[in-house]
Amino acid sequence: MKVSASIPCALLLSAVAALALAPPPGSAAGTAPSAAAARDGQHDFDFNTGVWHTHIQRVLDPLSGGTHAIELNGTVTVRKVWNGRALLEEIETDGPNGHWEGLSLFLYNPAAHQWSQNFVNSKVGQLTTPLVGSFSNGRGELFGQDTIDGRTILVRGEWSDIKPDSHQYEESYSADGGTTWVRAFTANKTREKP
Repeated sequence: MKVSASIPCALLLSAVAALALAPPPGSAAGTAPSAAAARDGQHDFDFNTGVWHTHIQRVLDPLSGGTHAIELNGTVTVRKVWNGRALLEEIETDGPNGHWEGLSLFLYNPAAHQWSQNFVNSKVGQLTTPLVGSFSNGRGELFGQDTIDGRTILVRGEWSDIKPDSHQYEESYSADGGTTWVRAFTANKTREKP
C-alpha cells in the first residue's frame, strides 16, 4: 500500500513527535534530561526473541465496521541483530487463502529512545511506512500512518500481556485522527518449546 499524507494526520503526527521530544515542563532547554526521560529502551523487545507459534485473526474490512475475519496459524522466528539494537522477525502462516509470509525489521533509535517497526508482505515486496514508539508499564505502543482504499489512516501496533512464554500483538486503525480505534489484526503468540 502506498502511503499518502493528509494534512490533518501529518499535523497530528508532527505534534505528537514534537511533544515527545520537547523538554519536560519547567526545565531549561539546554539541561540534561531526567533519568526517567532518558530511560534506555534498547532491551524492550528482548521478550520477543525466539520461535513462536502464532494464531492470527485479521478483520477483512475493519473501517466499515465489518467483523468478518480470517484466521491464520504458523510460526514467527525472531532473532537479535546488532547486539539487540535491531530484531529481524520472519512470519510464515497458512490460512484460507494459502501460505503467507511477512518480515518485520525492528530498529532502536538510542537518541530518541524509540523503536520503529518496518514491515514487508512477501506478496507485495515493499516496506510499509514504519510504526514508531516506545514501551511503558510493560506495554509497547508504536504509531504510524498508512493508506487503505485511498483513505489515509493512523495505525497503532500494541504488544501486551507479555509473559515469558506468550504475548499478544494487536494492530488497530483510526480514520478520525486517533479519536476512535478499530481492531484490524490480532496475533496471539506462544513460545515453541525446543
